[in-house]
Formats: sequence, structure tokens, C-alpha cells
Amino acid sequence: MSPFTKKVFAVVKNIPKGKVLTYREVAKKAGSPRAFRAVGSILKGNFDPSVPCHRVIKNDGTLGDYNRGGTSQKQKILTAEGVRLI
Repeated sequence: MSPFTKKVFAVVKNIPKGKVLTYREVAKKAGSPRAFRAVGSILKGNFDPSVPCHRVIKNDGTLGDYNRGGTSQKQKILTAEGVRLI
């Protein structure tokens, strides 16, 4: 696992329940503000339930995909956690 991947996972693990960050915000917090596409690629391959990648959304505010059940599953999980979706 690369150092950047470890940083991304650390940032995402610290997103509290009921909150979301964008891929851009995660990249910035991980120390590489322009690497938001890399963040998406990293999270696409994440199957570790301790890394709540469903809490990361696209920069335009839309949900984006979710590798554990698609967008509809991501929406259900976020709604259950108290995130108000547009």
C-alpha cells in the first residue's frame, strides 16, 4: 500500500457519521490537493469496511458510484447516517 493510499484511508476513516467530504477535500487533507482522481481510484478498490468510503462524494455534490452496491446503496447508507441529500 502506497503512503498516499494510507493517508487517504486515514482521512476517510476520520469522516464522522452523518458527514461527507468530496474527493477533492480528501485529496487536500491527504496532502495532494490535485490528486482527487487518484482518491477515487483508491476508494474504488477499497473493500475494507473500516474505511467508510460511502462518505466521499463527487466534487459537484452528487453521490458518485459505490463499489458495495452502487449509488442506491450509498444513498441508503448516507440517509440512515443522517446525511441530508439534495
